Amino acid sequence: MKEELLKGLTEEQIAKIKECKTTEEMMALAKKEGVTLNEEQLAAVSGGGCGSTRKCPYCGSKNYDRETKYVGAGGGGTVYIYTCRDCGKKF
Repeated sequence: MKEELLKGLTEEQIAKIKECKTTEEMMALAKKEGVTLNEEQLAAVSGGGCGSTRKCPYCGSKNYDRETKYVGAGGGGTVYIYTCRDCGKKF
């Protein structure tokens, strides 16, 4: 895991997020904790990669669409939501 990407998160937050099984769970936890995770941070805690190596956690497909959402006002973060073209699930 790239620890430098997790700066600003407490050890307790890191431990909780590592227990999440899906990106949706990670995003819900981050929202509850008031933390915005960018794509690199999500990849770091989930063990995923980025770009074309990303796979749907539900069906394993590399065929997906990416949606960009901007979170927070002035200085907020960017969140990427992927929708699998094969199974239709979001991650």
